[in-house]
Amino acid sequence: MGRFGSALAQELMALGREVLGIDSDETLVQDHASRLTQTVKADCTSEAALEELGITDFDSVVVAIGSDLESNILCCSILLGLGVKDLWAKSTSAAHGRILKQLGVHHVVFPESDMGKRIAHQVGGDQLDYVEIDEKFVMAKTRVAERFEGKSLKELQFRGTFGIIVVASSHADENYLPATPDTVLNRGDHLIIAGPKVELEAFCRIS
Repeated sequence: MGRFGSALAQELMALGREVLGIDSDETLVQDHASRLTQTVKADCTSEAALEELGITDFDSVVVAIGSDLESNILCCSILLGLGVKDLWAKSTSAAHGRILKQLGVHHVVFPESDMGKRIAHQVGGDQLDYVEIDEKFVMAKTRVAERFEGKSLKELQFRGTFGIIVVASSHADENYLPATPDTVLNRGDHLIIAGPKVELEAFCRIS
Protein backbone atom coordinates (compact mmCIF):
# COMPACT_ATOMS: atom_id res chain seq x y z
CA MET A 1 0.00 0.00 0.00
CA GLY A 2 2.56 2.52 -1.18
CA ARG A 3 1.73 5.52 -3.36
CA PHE A 4 0.54 3.52 -6.36
CA GLY A 5 -1.34 0.85 -4.43
CA SER A 6 -2.93 3.36 -2.09
CA ALA A 7 -4.15 5.62 -4.90
CA LEU A 8 -5.51 2.63 -6.83
CA ALA A 9 -7.30 1.19 -3.79
CA GLN A 10 -8.93 4.49 -2.85
CA GLU A 11 -10.11 5.09 -6.40
CA LEU A 12 -11.67 1.61 -6.44
CA MET A 13 -13.46 2.49 -3.21
CA ALA A 14 -14.74 5.68 -4.83
CA LEU A 15 -16.10 3.53 -7.66
CA GLY A 16 -18.10 1.51 -5.14
CA ARG A 17 -15.91 -1.60 -5.02
CA GLU A 18 -14.98 -3.52 -1.88
CA VAL A 19 -11.21 -3.47 -1.35
CA LEU A 20 -8.95 -5.55 0.86
CA GLY A 21 -5.55 -3.92 1.39
CA ILE A 22 -2.62 -6.14 2.35
CA ASP A 23 0.81 -4.96 3.49
CA SER A 24 3.59 -6.20 5.77
CA ASP A 25 3.99 -2.68 7.22
CA GLU A 26 1.75 -2.30 10.29
CA THR A 27 1.84 1.51 10.03
CA LEU A 28 0.48 1.47 6.46
CA VAL A 29 -2.16 -1.09 7.41
CA GLN A 30 -3.41 1.07 10.29
CA ASP A 31 -3.23 4.25 8.20
CA HIS A 32 -5.53 2.76 5.55
CA ALA A 33 -7.90 0.97 7.91
CA SER A 34 -10.53 3.72 7.74
CA ARG A 35 -10.16 4.26 3.99
CA LEU A 36 -10.64 0.72 2.68
CA THR A 37 -13.19 -2.02 3.27
CA GLN A 38 -10.59 -4.02 5.18
CA THR A 39 -6.84 -3.95 5.74
CA VAL A 40 -4.64 -6.82 6.88
CA LYS A 41 -1.00 -7.12 7.89
CA ALA A 42 0.38 -10.14 6.06
CA ASP A 43 3.35 -11.42 4.09
CA CYS A 44 2.31 -11.44 0.42
CA THR A 45 5.09 -13.91 -0.39
CA SER A 46 3.55 -16.51 1.91
CA GLU A 47 1.24 -18.93 0.11
CA ALA A 48 -0.32 -20.00 3.41
CA ALA A 49 -1.12 -16.38 4.35
CA LEU A 50 -2.73 -15.66 0.98
CA GLU A 51 -4.77 -18.87 1.13
CA GLU A 52 -5.96 -18.01 4.64
CA LEU A 53 -7.17 -14.63 3.35
CA GLY A 54 -9.26 -16.40 0.68
CA ILE A 55 -7.47 -14.49 -2.06
CA THR A 56 -8.97 -16.62 -4.85
CA ASP A 57 -12.46 -15.47 -3.87
CA PHE A 58 -11.74 -11.94 -5.10
CA ASP A 59 -12.70 -10.79 -8.61
CA SER A 60 -9.31 -9.14 -9.18
CA VAL A 61 -5.96 -8.98 -7.40
CA VAL A 62 -3.38 -6.21 -7.84
CA VAL A 63 0.27 -6.69 -6.89
CA ALA A 64 1.52 -3.14 -6.32
CA ILE A 65 4.91 -4.04 -4.82
CA GLY A 66 7.46 -1.79 -6.49
CA SER A 67 10.58 -1.59 -4.34
CA ASP A 68 11.28 -5.32 -4.00
CA LEU A 69 11.50 -7.03 -7.39
CA GLU A 70 11.90 -10.51 -5.91
CA SER A 71 8.84 -10.16 -3.69
CA ASN A 72 6.79 -8.81 -6.59
CA ILE A 73 7.66 -11.79 -8.83
CA LEU A 74 7.27 -14.36 -6.04
CA CYS A 75 3.89 -12.97 -5.02
CA CYS A 76 2.66 -13.09 -8.62
CA SER A 77 3.90 -16.65 -9.03
CA ILE A 78 2.07 -17.77 -5.88
CA LEU A 79 -1.15 -16.02 -6.90
CA LEU A 80 -1.10 -17.64 -10.33
CA GLY A 81 -0.43 -21.01 -8.72
CA LEU A 82 -3.44 -20.52 -6.46
CA GLY A 83 -5.61 -19.86 -9.51
CA VAL A 84 -6.35 -16.12 -9.18
CA LYS A 85 -8.75 -15.27 -12.02
CA ASP A 86 -7.67 -11.72 -12.84
CA LEU A 87 -4.15 -10.70 -11.81
CA TRP A 88 -2.72 -7.22 -12.28
CA ALA A 89 0.91 -6.43 -11.42
CA LYS A 90 3.03 -3.31 -11.27
CA SER A 91 6.24 -3.46 -13.29
CA THR A 92 9.24 -1.19 -12.80
CA SER A 93 11.07 -1.93 -16.07
CA ALA A 94 10.71 -3.58 -19.46
CA ALA A 95 12.71 -6.62 -18.28
CA HIS A 96 10.57 -6.94 -15.15
CA GLY A 97 7.41 -6.67 -17.25
CA ARG A 98 8.67 -9.36 -19.62
CA ILE A 99 9.21 -11.75 -16.70
CA LEU A 100 5.71 -11.07 -15.36
CA LYS A 101 4.19 -11.75 -18.79
CA GLN A 102 6.20 -14.97 -19.09
CA LEU A 103 4.81 -16.04 -15.70
CA GLY A 104 1.31 -15.56 -17.09
CA VAL A 105 0.25 -12.36 -15.30
CA HIS A 106 -2.95 -11.24 -17.02
CA HIS A 107 -2.28 -7.48 -16.90
CA VAL A 108 1.15 -5.86 -16.50
CA VAL A 109 1.15 -2.11 -15.81
CA PHE A 110 4.00 0.39 -16.03
CA PRO A 111 2.82 3.38 -13.95
CA GLU A 112 6.08 5.36 -14.06
CA SER A 113 6.60 4.77 -17.79
CA ASP A 114 2.96 5.50 -18.64
CA MET A 115 2.97 8.72 -16.61
CA GLY A 116 6.25 9.78 -18.19
CA LYS A 117 4.73 9.42 -21.66
CA ARG A 118 1.64 11.41 -20.67
CA ILE A 119 3.69 14.24 -19.19
CA ALA A 120 6.04 14.31 -22.20
CA HIS A 121 3.12 14.98 -24.55
CA GLN A 122 1.85 17.75 -22.29
CA VAL A 123 5.31 19.32 -21.95
CA GLY A 124 5.69 19.14 -25.74
CA GLY A 125 2.59 21.31 -26.00
CA ASP A 126 0.71 19.31 -28.64
CA GLN A 127 -1.74 17.65 -26.24
CA LEU A 128 -3.34 18.64 -22.94
CA ASP A 129 -3.53 14.96 -21.94
CA TYR A 130 -2.58 11.69 -23.58
CA VAL A 131 -3.41 8.01 -22.97
CA GLU A 132 -2.10 5.00 -24.88
CA ILE A 133 -4.78 2.34 -25.43
CA ASP A 134 -2.12 0.10 -26.99
CA GLU A 135 1.14 0.63 -28.86
CA LYS A 136 -0.55 2.05 -31.96
CA PHE A 137 -3.89 3.49 -30.77
CA VAL A 138 -4.20 6.49 -28.44
CA MET A 139 -6.62 9.04 -27.00
CA ALA A 140 -5.77 12.65 -26.29
CA LYS A 141 -7.19 15.96 -25.20
CA THR A 142 -6.34 18.89 -27.46
CA ARG A 143 -7.44 22.43 -28.33
CA VAL A 144 -9.48 23.29 -31.41
CA ALA A 145 -7.23 24.67 -34.14
CA GLU A 146 -8.19 28.08 -35.51
CA ARG A 147 -8.86 26.68 -39.00
CA PHE A 148 -11.66 24.46 -37.61
CA GLU A 149 -13.54 27.17 -35.68
CA GLY A 150 -17.19 27.69 -36.60
CA LYS A 151 -17.49 24.41 -38.48
CA SER A 152 -19.38 21.22 -37.62
CA LEU A 153 -17.83 17.78 -37.39
CA LYS A 154 -19.98 16.75 -40.33
CA GLU A 155 -18.38 19.49 -42.44
CA LEU A 156 -14.85 18.77 -41.23
CA GLN A 157 -14.90 14.99 -41.84
CA PHE A 158 -11.93 14.40 -39.53
CA ARG A 159 -12.04 10.63 -39.88
CA GLY A 160 -11.73 10.66 -43.64
CA THR A 161 -9.24 13.53 -43.80
CA PHE A 162 -7.02 12.93 -40.77
CA GLY A 163 -7.85 9.35 -39.69
CA ILE A 164 -9.05 10.36 -36.21
CA ILE A 165 -12.45 10.63 -34.52
CA VAL A 166 -13.74 13.20 -32.04
CA VAL A 167 -15.18 11.47 -28.99
CA ALA A 168 -16.31 14.51 -26.98
CA SER A 169 -15.99 18.27 -26.84
CA SER A 170 -16.26 21.04 -24.28
CA HIS A 171 -15.83 24.76 -23.99
CA ALA A 172 -12.79 25.72 -21.91
CA ASP A 173 -12.47 22.21 -20.46
CA GLU A 174 -15.91 22.25 -18.79
CA ASN A 175 -19.02 20.09 -19.26
CA TYR A 176 -17.76 17.59 -21.80
CA LEU A 177 -20.49 16.27 -24.11
CA PRO A 178 -20.42 13.34 -26.55
CA ALA A 179 -19.61 14.56 -30.04
CA THR A 180 -22.17 14.23 -32.84
CA PRO A 181 -21.99 15.14 -36.55
CA ASP A 182 -23.80 18.38 -35.66
CA THR A 183 -21.26 19.44 -33.03
CA VAL A 184 -19.86 22.86 -33.98
CA LEU A 185 -16.32 23.72 -32.89
CA ASN A 186 -15.62 27.15 -31.45
CA ARG A 187 -12.65 29.14 -30.19
CA GLY A 188 -11.54 27.89 -26.76
CA ASP A 189 -13.08 24.44 -27.20
CA HIS A 190 -11.26 21.31 -26.11
CA LEU A 191 -11.61 17.96 -27.88
CA ILE A 192 -11.19 14.37 -26.76
CA ILE A 193 -9.93 12.56 -29.84
CA ALA A 194 -8.94 8.97 -30.61
CA GLY A 195 -7.07 7.26 -33.41
CA PRO A 196 -3.86 5.64 -34.60
CA LYS A 197 -0.83 7.13 -32.83
CA VAL A 198 0.88 8.65 -35.88
CA GLU A 199 -2.29 10.20 -37.31
CA LEU A 200 -3.43 11.56 -33.96
CA GLU A 201 -0.10 13.20 -33.17
CA ALA A 202 -0.02 14.79 -36.62
CA PHE A 203 -3.56 16.13 -36.08
CA CYS A 204 -2.60 17.67 -32.73
CA ARG A 205 0.21 19.62 -34.39
CA ILE A 206 -2.25 21.49 -36.63
CA SER A 207 -2.53 25.11 -35.54
